[in-house]
Amino acid sequence: MSTGIQSDPMALIAALKGRRKPPVHLWTPDFCGDIDMRIARDGTWYYMGSPIGRPAMVQLFSSVLRLEDGKFFLVTPVEKLGIRVDDAPFVAVEMVVEGSGRGQTLSFRTNVEDAVSADASHPIRVSIDTETGEPSPYVMVRDGLEALIARPVFYDLVELAVEEAGEGGTRLGVWSGGRFFPIDGAAAGE
Repeated sequence: MSTGIQSDPMALIAALKGRRKPPVHLWTPDFCGDIDMRIARDGTWYYMGSPIGRPAMVQLFSSVLRLEDGKFFLVTPVEKLGIRVDDAPFVAVEMVVEGSGRGQTLSFRTNVEDAVSADASHPIRVSIDTETGEPSPYVMVRDGLEALIARPVFYDLVELAVEEAGEGGTRLGVWSGGRFFPIDGAAAGE
């Protein structure tokens, strides 16, 4: 007996509305191979070279995305399919600031409507390209999946930056969720 959800993606989207993300970390299906799906650095999802134009479909796919050993997969209870991700699977497109100073909370909204506040479980990090010197800022969204912080949002983040003295010297960064996050890219050899 079929519920109709397996054959109708829109029924699955409707079923997932208002619910938490599916428990993909609990699912252990067999690997079924790679599919021609790619997430571009700007957050656009492509299938067979064409952009997926339905935001609800992208949200559905993003809800079953999992990272394992540096590779990305779409996972259901019965199958696991490999996809390509150019950089990070999500893009942080909006930031909301609550409070100030050390009591400040920075919350981000992604291109797939995930919301996350930067804290110990959802750190902000900045990687610096060794060839160009260009920063790539990220915030952890869930289960090892990061969002690249969009350039305009990063500019807003930089405006909030303060200098903070620490063991490694003075760093430029932001406070959120009771933690200081360096944004100068000097950590971990960057």
